[in-house]
Amino acid sequence: MSRRADRLFRLVAELRGRRLAVTGATLAEALEVSPRTIYRDIADLIASGIPITGEAGIGYRLDAGFELPPIMFNRTETLALLTGTAMVRAFTDPGMAKAAKSAEAKIRAILDDTALKALEAQPYRIPLLEKDDPHRARHQLIREATEARRKLTFTYTDERGKTSTRTVWPLGLIGWTGWWTLLAWCEMREHYRNFRFGRMQALATREETFPAIEERSLHHYLASIATPTPGR
Repeated sequence: MSRRADRLFRLVAELRGRRLAVTGATLAEALEVSPRTIYRDIADLIASGIPITGEAGIGYRLDAGFELPPIMFNRTETLALLTGTAMVRAFTDPGMAKAAKSAEAKIRAILDDTALKALEAQPYRIPLLEKDDPHRARHQLIREATEARRKLTFTYTDERGKTSTRTVWPLGLIGWTGWWTLLAWCEMREHYRNFRFGRMQALATREETFPAIEERSLHHYLASIATPTPGR
């Protein structure tokens, strides 16, 4: 029997190459596996977002136009990807966590039993802690405002304990060891500033948007400095 990843790609190829619905028995014969294996594989592909329609005993079809890229990962690459999805779930926001969980399911769906067992023995563990939930909600608000180019307002306390109210153009989220900062164009300072998430209070998104200006952008900021500085 071929590796499960190869079999799943072959299964998608078989479905893509047929105009009419094809039964599980026919697919099992083509791939030289049992119908039960085909039904399990199709269920896993559907759960991973592959647009297959149909049911056992009637036949299956793959939506027209669907293309599955021939991606193959070795053991270390797979470990790196799944460690990354775990870090996204633990350290970013609920929306990103949902996307990371979906991506992880798709990666696991193409792994054979040996690879799945190896992953269960991998040493990395990134726990999801309830105490971080408020930080995740804040993270999502900032990310969505950045994507929509909507201004943010908040009260900020700097490293000297001085508090001020800011209106900013959120441009990018920068991850440091142990904390996140928002890179923004500050209307009060009329320049770029980095703000630590944990020092923001009364954070709110405004209806007002800001224009896309190259001289006030994440790309421009990163190109103008060697290394960003932590939040002030």
